[in-house]
Amino acid sequence: MATTITSFYPDTLERMVRAVEKVKERVRRASAALESAGIPYAVAGGNAVAAWVVQVDEAAERTTQDVDILVRRADLPEIVRCLCASGFVHRHSAGIDFFVEPGDKFRHGVHLLFAGEKVRPEYVLPAADVTESEQGARFRVLSLEALVRMKLTSFRSKDQTHLDDLVRVGLIDAGWITRFPAELGSRLQQVLNAFEPDPDNLDEEASADPD
Repeated sequence: MATTITSFYPDTLERMVRAVEKVKERVRRASAALESAGIPYAVAGGNAVAAWVVQVDEAAERTTQDVDILVRRADLPEIVRCLCASGFVHRHSAGIDFFVEPGDKFRHGVHLLFAGEKVRPEYVLPAADVTESEQGARFRVLSLEALVRMKLTSFRSKDQTHLDDLVRVGLIDAGWITRFPAELGSRLQQVLNAFEPDPDNLDEEASADPD
């Protein structure tokens, strides 16, 4: 049943900003805990996409609710120890290990992906390894090629949106198709075929219009 909204909160803008900052803080806290414990990891998912997108265009960043972090399964006991010591609560449900702030829901958590394992049995390829990553200013993030490969492998609607974001800022294009197995290359072609480019420069376009 749809929720009916009759009025907006007076602090709506503050709530919007706070929601984004909470996600960023979870990324920072989880990454700092893993690094301090010497546990190899890489930020994946929507936050990794955002980290790459802002290298080209800060205004093109898309917000996300959860945090996906790639780790090695052998490190799970130590991961549980260090993240719980940082204030997270460990949960395991439907085959997924995740961490939440006390009282938070799954979608607001830190979700673990295991390197070299398929997220779902039907996936074409397993997840990347943590070595396929680069050190950013605040945390390690999946390399662009590993990130694109994982997005093409899962290829849900939000993955397609993230791929579209990477195309939009010029980080990937048709030249990437041959980097992947045929099925994944076909999926990238599908994204490229559906891509609708923005005007290159609205200000220049407007100034070129006759009076």
